[in-house]
Amino acid sequence: MRLADFVRMLSLAGIWGASFLFMRIISPVLGSVPTAFFRVSIAATGLLVMLALMRVNWNFGGKFKVVLILGVINSGLPATLYSVAAQVLPAGYSAIFNATTPLMGVLIGGLFFSEQLTLTKLAGVFLGLLGVGVLTRAGPVAFDMDLLIGALACLMATVCYGFAGFLARRWLDQQGGLDPRLSAMGSMLGATLFLLPLFGLSLLNQPPADWGGARVWLSLLGLGLVCTAFAYILFFRLLTNIGPVKSMTVTFMTPPFGILWGALFLDEPLSIAHVYGGLLIGAALWLVLKPNSKPV
Repeated sequence: MRLADFVRMLSLAGIWGASFLFMRIISPVLGSVPTAFFRVSIAATGLLVMLALMRVNWNFGGKFKVVLILGVINSGLPATLYSVAAQVLPAGYSAIFNATTPLMGVLIGGLFFSEQLTLTKLAGVFLGLLGVGVLTRAGPVAFDMDLLIGALACLMATVCYGFAGFLARRWLDQQGGLDPRLSAMGSMLGATLFLLPLFGLSLLNQPPADWGGARVWLSLLGLGLVCTAFAYILFFRLLTNIGPVKSMTVTFMTPPFGILWGALFLDEPLSIAHVYGGLLIGAALWLVLKPNSKPV
């Protein structure tokens, strides 16, 4: 892997780690659907402005419809599911469960997309899950129904990410590929269109009791512009450069950042178990990213 791609992965991990912090601030106030809708709509608006300023050639090469569909799978559904989880789970917990994405990617790739499975890669994802388990044991949340609902929402989001990574390569990288900036913008637009009617229904049935103050709306801007718009440009560039499975291993790097941001800004507790879990996740990352070994 080139140094530039590794730097992109590290930057993306830090940015996505902050997204769980922002959702933990926003979702309990606004609710899950409004949080998800504002996240993707702000991201779509920001990307439209950025692409206009950069004078990007708006040529989707006949792939506009599939980009919109991909946005539902890769952005609309996961944004909603993580907003559900943010109502009941600390920021660090959601980041930890998000680290199962590479396992989903390896399994989905092997089962549905003829992706080569190697013993080293499988060992890496299971070692990463062990690290996730260690980190989970270190957290402040009791094992109850709220934890199960939050965990299930996070795991369903990782399934969406797993499919989206391979579908993006199949749909977008054919016939010369697609500019990552256009992929990101189209994805956010598709997610916004998908969530718009759900947002309207949520306002009719259960509008937020409080629309929050400056802290909530600044968090929304950070979530939409930095953690979504800019982050997805990085992510689609990684998909093109290093492929879906290696790109998804960025989620192994996210939990330490999610835990760190939660501890610094939300006073979520830290313990030595976080160090052990982080080391296991680092070892897992190395195993998954190393050159291919013997297929299973």
